[in-house]
Amino acid sequence: MNKKTNYSYIGIAFIILVFGIIFIPKIVDRISNKDIIRNESRSDFADDKKSTTSDLSFIEIHGEPKKVPAFSFINQHGKTITNKDYEGKVYVIEFFFTTCPTICPRMNANLIQIQNTFKDFNDFGVASFTINPDYDTQEILKAYADTYGVTNPNWHLMTGDKETIYKLSNEGFNLYTAEEEDAAGGFEHSGNFALIDKNGYIRSRKDNFGNPIIYYRGIVSEAEQVDDEGVKEEISALKEDIKKLLNE
Repeated sequence: MNKKTNYSYIGIAFIILVFGIIFIPKIVDRISNKDIIRNESRSDFADDKKSTTSDLSFIEIHGEPKKVPAFSFINQHGKTITNKDYEGKVYVIEFFFTTCPTICPRMNANLIQIQNTFKDFNDFGVASFTINPDYDTQEILKAYADTYGVTNPNWHLMTGDKETIYKLSNEGFNLYTAEEEDAAGGFEHSGNFALIDKNGYIRSRKDNFGNPIIYYRGIVSEAEQVDDEGVKEEISALKEDIKKLLNE
């Protein structure tokens, strides 16, 4: 399972888009050069964009604020869930699979902690998409949710058409996902979380250079601070930023 988390910054060319995305082994986040930038003016966006009070960046791709693509899948309760079910809510997005032997258990343990931190907020949720829908049926997802202690009614673990899920991951969010028979569990994915505001826009804080971090590392806990590979935790930052968006 790929644990590296690579970020795209202004002025650094990582991946060229030519009639599609060229995958580079071990790159987990695929963003085209200069496509993603931070926004300085909140009033430049569409009319449905409410004015904000936080300092979190809007992510721009090709000059447009990046919004969650439309989706429709079946959740752990057998209910059809779409992006519209998250309107008016701040939520975190992850891609995972229930038989993952490496990073998914850590990711979801961290999400449980986040869930419990915001248990009193009806406008907070989580969207978890399985990348192994052939195995992860509604019943499997329900058992997984029960095992981990998912209690937030706005946390939907979703399954559906594999091609559609992979397109949502790789093109909709640029969060790398792939089947890989040599990887532990048979799949690779980034282990990052995306943060979405109440209007459906991807948001993030800025780094020390003023660029958006874009995603939040989901595999290192607050308690660890730094894992055995020197990767620092970002769960505490994610919690802070969720609170900011809830207050917008």
